[in-house]
Amino acid sequence: YIIYCSLAAYCLLVVVPGHHCNIQRRIKSMFYHAYNSYLDNAFPYDELRPLTCDGQDTWGSFSLTLIDALDTLLVLGNNTEFQRVSSLLQDTVDFNMDVNASVFETNIRVVGGLLSAHLLSGRGGVEAEPGWPCAGPLLRMAADAAAKLLPAFQTSSGMPYGTVNLARGVSPSETPVTCTAGVGTFILEFAALSRLTGDPQFETAARHALLALWDTRSEIGLVGNHIDVQSRKWVAQDTGIGAGVDSYLEYLVKGSILLQDQGLLNMFLEYDRAIQNYTRFDDWYLWVQMHKGTVTMPIFQSLEAFWPGLQSLVGDLDGAIRTFQNYYSVWRQFGGLPEFYSITQGYTVDKREGYPLRPELIESAMYLFRATGDHVYLQFGLDAIESIEKIAKTPCGYASVKDLRDHKLDNRMESFFLAETIKYLYLLFDPAHFLHGAGEDWEVGGEDGGCVLGAGGYIFNTEAHPLDPAALHCCSRHARERQELRDILLSQSKPPPATHSQSETPKAAESQSESIALKPGERKAAPLLSCPVQPFSARLAVLGQVFTDNT
Repeated sequence: YIIYCSLAAYCLLVVVPGHHCNIQRRIKSMFYHAYNSYLDNAFPYDELRPLTCDGQDTWGSFSLTLIDALDTLLVLGNNTEFQRVSSLLQDTVDFNMDVNASVFETNIRVVGGLLSAHLLSGRGGVEAEPGWPCAGPLLRMAADAAAKLLPAFQTSSGMPYGTVNLARGVSPSETPVTCTAGVGTFILEFAALSRLTGDPQFETAARHALLALWDTRSEIGLVGNHIDVQSRKWVAQDTGIGAGVDSYLEYLVKGSILLQDQGLLNMFLEYDRAIQNYTRFDDWYLWVQMHKGTVTMPIFQSLEAFWPGLQSLVGDLDGAIRTFQNYYSVWRQFGGLPEFYSITQGYTVDKREGYPLRPELIESAMYLFRATGDHVYLQFGLDAIESIEKIAKTPCGYASVKDLRDHKLDNRMESFFLAETIKYLYLLFDPAHFLHGAGEDWEVGGEDGGCVLGAGGYIFNTEAHPLDPAALHCCSRHARERQELRDILLSQSKPPPATHSQSETPKAAESQSESIALKPGERKAAPLLSCPVQPFSARLAVLGQVFTDNT
């Protein structure tokens, strides 16, 4: 037996010999091996090619790995590098490029990564701009990136195209067919942007897309895999919880938590009833025809491994535990999750044997360990570390596994390895981390310094970028107060309605309104703009205008 000790002051007894004692330090070492390899060999390209030690652009030439890894630096406690990279990205990244970019990937990786880094920047030692978290350079970058995506939503249905040119908008030849996740995976980032900045167009676009998608569900309550966003007709009618659908379901749950929106949760619960009725067999989830519910593919996809974590969030802990055990059994069989696994044959599916170091099962392990305290999830975390180190490590980072049967490697390290896989591993072994909501190390922010931030309850987007619900509430409250005051001031600038009779002269009416004498039983109307506690002689600054008692 070996004792594994974490920095969080707890120990785990496991039956795995030959490891270092400090698991967190080992995970950090994995991160920096990959991160430094990217900086040395691939920056400013999007991704590292770990077999040839060079780089390539994949999703839009954003220096994507650096944006995706930015908040992971802070999660690991490297404030100095977080500050350096935050400044570097502001100086080097330009979204006004003649590049065709994935709307979905740009949102979850770029917009989500910049939003998360913005919200965590106070903890990273970055000097806060006045009004933070409702203002800041990384927030403006996130808004700029999201604004480049908005032309994709200009369809007859409100559901977005899959690809947009960042400089010229949607190409006339762009296909209107996109996947379900590509329609329904915006509410977290876009609502966060709207509520932080006060610009409603982002949340409005995301909600229109969600409602349009909701209206297309089948008679038995399921949605398909690919839809024509102009005609609203389903092109691919297979459905499940995996690729093409996964993060849509995830965002209904997480959006309901982040925004305290019961309507989003109700949508998910209705879908979940249909999913349990038509796709679940012995705690596996198969692919079925969306209208008939008949099985079309009895397979498990690695992207489905997020599901136990999501089940734990909605309180189905027993189901989550059983499903995780099924998925873990596949991991033990291959040392990773193949992209497709045949449940009936108990083996990989032809041409789907790869394992690009995906994070989803580690993500579920993190949630389930938080919910149960069962060390089986820590054991899985150790298995994942050992497997990745043994199979995927190269002199220049970590390579995707092309084939889990013989462990041949592919010349690619996806940005989510640093954004998600490493982050979830680290958080699995650090139960006292502030992202878990210990609530002991909060911050104060907002325009009046009256908002408590970071006290717990972070919501992770589908790229593992944490968002703070308190910041959204803080900034949207300020926006509402500004709007209310603006409305009051506008109403004061309008001439009052005439209340005197035609026989009265304006002078008589004026003298009557100014009289301090009241008739019996009459009450004096309160002024629209008043401050009953503080004398109005104290100056009130609103929207750049200063009002005094002489105004």
